[in-house]
Amino acid sequence: AVMKITALEIAEKHNGTVEGDENILLTSLAKIQDAKKGSLSFLGHPKYNSFILSTKASAVLVSENFKIKNSKETTLIRVKDPYGTFNSLLIEKSNQKEKDNTGIHHTAIIDFSAEIASDVFIGPYVVIGAKTKIYSGVHIHSHCHIGSDVNIGKDTLLHPRVSLMDETEIGERCILNSGSIVGSEGFGFVKKNRENIKTPHLGKVIIKNDVEIGANSTIDRATLGATIIYDGVKLDNLVQIAHNVEIGSNTVIAAQSGIAGSTKIGENCLIGGQVGIIGHLVLGDNIQIQGQSGIINNIPNGTKIQGTPGFDFKSFYKSYALFKKFPDFENRLRKLEKK
Repeated sequence: AVMKITALEIAEKHNGTVEGDENILLTSLAKIQDAKKGSLSFLGHPKYNSFILSTKASAVLVSENFKIKNSKETTLIRVKDPYGTFNSLLIEKSNQKEKDNTGIHHTAIIDFSAEIASDVFIGPYVVIGAKTKIYSGVHIHSHCHIGSDVNIGKDTLLHPRVSLMDETEIGERCILNSGSIVGSEGFGFVKKNRENIKTPHLGKVIIKNDVEIGANSTIDRATLGATIIYDGVKLDNLVQIAHNVEIGSNTVIAAQSGIAGSTKIGENCLIGGQVGIIGHLVLGDNIQIQGQSGIINNIPNGTKIQGTPGFDFKSFYKSYALFKKFPDFENRLRKLEKK
């Protein structure tokens, strides 16, 4: 799908105005420092402003109040939110690319009892198990494994090598990136005569609508009942979600974080990278956890947390200011003792 759009068409669609050649044809999207003739770029951060004078982009999205001293051959498209507008153009381009994928590849292995909507795309070497239901507009790329009794909602996208184990439920408009595994066995053992006896995990995973799961992230099935990821949750790459965890809607978790079994996390939380959270906790809504924190206690709504073990962000910084000075305190104390 080749992009073909004029500066005027973009301005009209995004309530903007054009300064320069409104009929200039734009065929690609590019970063301002790398842009070539025919491409559209954007200025979203002041540190890139100087590039406006040297860029080869045919047009640049700028904010309504952006001031430029030297006139430039580049056409300016003034909009309220340049990055937001550029992002929506990226989404359009990406959606168009997916629309070009159609049909079921002849190497796919699909159980006869599976129900698949007529417009679903299934790529090479995909395996789909018994009694699985796949709804309209779903795209499943090569080498994905879909187990039995799986449900995949409308317009969901599975990148290559995603595994959805038996009885997994995926909502609408979800994106699962390559290597993600949903419904894997939970990590549970009972000690018996020094031996670790495995606990069977007979539950499932339920993922609601508009959820995004990063590459190589893992979501374990429940022991009984369900591990639940609610609407709009965004998980980065290499995130581990253990059995019976629940994550509230619109919570965002950065890479390399891990959540142990049966912990409940609220809505609209921001969790940084490499955060570790122990099991059986209740974390409230609207909390923020700084990267590399270790959480061992319940957290009330609206709290900012840092450190291991994690505690209030402001208290942490006061403590940190003192901690840094400890060697100095010790030196002073020794001098006083010698006196």
